[in-house]
Amino acid sequence: MAGVVEIDPRPRTFTPTGGLRWEWRSFGSFFGVAEQRIRRFPQSEPKESDEIYFLSDGDNVKVRDGLMDIKVLKEVNEDGLEQWAPVMKAKFPLSEDDLARVFSALRVDAVAPLRHASTLDALIDTFDSEVGGVRVVQVHKRRVRYTMDGCMAELSDITANGQAVRTLAVESEDAEAILRVVDSLGLSGYTNTNFRRGLAAIIDHKPERYAVIDVGTNSVKFHLGSRDGKGHWSTLSDRAELTKLGEGLADTGRIGDAPLLRTAEAIAAMAAEARGNDARAIAAVGTAGLRMASNSDDVIAAVEKRARVRIEIVSGEDEARLAYVAATTALGPVHGSIAVFDTGGGSSQFTFGRHAHIDERFSVNVGAARYTERFGLQDAVSEDVLREARAQIAAELDRLDGRPPPEMLVGMGGAVTNMTAVSLGLEVYDPAVVQGAVVSADEIERQIEIYRSSDANARRAIAGLQPNRAEVILAGALIVETVMTKLGARSLTVSDRGLRHGVLAERFDSSGAEGQP
Repeated sequence: MAGVVEIDPRPRTFTPTGGLRWEWRSFGSFFGVAEQRIRRFPQSEPKESDEIYFLSDGDNVKVRDGLMDIKVLKEVNEDGLEQWAPVMKAKFPLSEDDLARVFSALRVDAVAPLRHASTLDALIDTFDSEVGGVRVVQVHKRRVRYTMDGCMAELSDITANGQAVRTLAVESEDAEAILRVVDSLGLSGYTNTNFRRGLAAIIDHKPERYAVIDVGTNSVKFHLGSRDGKGHWSTLSDRAELTKLGEGLADTGRIGDAPLLRTAEAIAAMAAEARGNDARAIAAVGTAGLRMASNSDDVIAAVEKRARVRIEIVSGEDEARLAYVAATTALGPVHGSIAVFDTGGGSSQFTFGRHAHIDERFSVNVGAARYTERFGLQDAVSEDVLREARAQIAAELDRLDGRPPPEMLVGMGGAVTNMTAVSLGLEVYDPAVVQGAVVSADEIERQIEIYRSSDANARRAIAGLQPNRAEVILAGALIVETVMTKLGARSLTVSDRGLRHGVLAERFDSSGAEGQP
């Protein structure tokens, strides 16, 4: 088991009245797939209770079943699990010694009005008058308990001073067992938040914040979203960093040390930004580069050690589905058939459907980084080289052949959004302008000729093209052109949203991403 850090905020003279258990807990409106997984295990009948919590900078002090109940934080291990010790359960009216224990646990001085507050009503009246800086929170709980790997897991719906929220907890004397259960539920990216801190966030109306990190073959994308009490989302941060994780992957089948280091540093910075903004959870997903690399397990372990974030490799089909969710949600109601494609550094995902209904989805290993390396497309190239590259891309996109043209073609990914910014002449990238823009096949062909006749340094001077995309933009443009040709589209609608937005919607929004940024 991991080492522990002793917590001793104030000397105490009372002793625990029960066994010590490690605890993990998180709060939120929705826990995604974890709620489905936990219900597969043996469970108790629902139990409801009304409790009163006294919130301060101190320990966990509450009243349940007519008893004053105090737990004190004893230890926090290096995995963030907390160990709480029950130290008192006392009937009302409280004795002078019991009151002293309550004051000590709350970190408040026993001023005159408090010394005689031995009944529950007197205690509530005293604290409601804000004496001592303690807040009284009326809590209703409806909880169901499950048994998982020897742990007690609890999924509860609670109402705190009229504010509703859900909380999921796992407890055991075995810290390692808790970590296994949390991981099996898909919650390893969630922050451990004890009940006292969770209640404070609820009654202070703090928005729920969640982060998604999309680890691609060419770039790492980051989104930090905030969800208010009405379910509306706003964007706090949305950015990408080119790390070229897949550099050399096509030749060696492995991710090299240098691209791994660049990527791990980028992820660590993004995770730090999320934690600094009190994100409740960080979800990190890996795509084609990690699917293909023979050393992906080592890469995931190295990133987890550096950034304290575990990457989940998503399948090509799931990547396509999540991209479709992001695109169709952002574009609003779409009538008729729709095809969504998301082309990145290592692969391209395709989804065909009618608005929310998906008919088919698949992924192919057709990505800009791979063709850039194979054909030297980071430099100016001849017409002959361009023809060879086009032919190779067309051959590997043969799954698109013979399909009826969709009524709407939606393009996503860095190549699409950069070409859109170039077509609009955006000196500064503006996602609000790019989102929903329409780019013609003629414009794609025009840009291909510009990129073909220019090397990476010359491309960096093009308005709208992000400098770090200069090496791979020609390959990306050829992929976009080929998709449009095969699907019989003379234009495409652009979605600035991507995989990260789909993950955010599916994992953290119970409404199915309504209002998703």
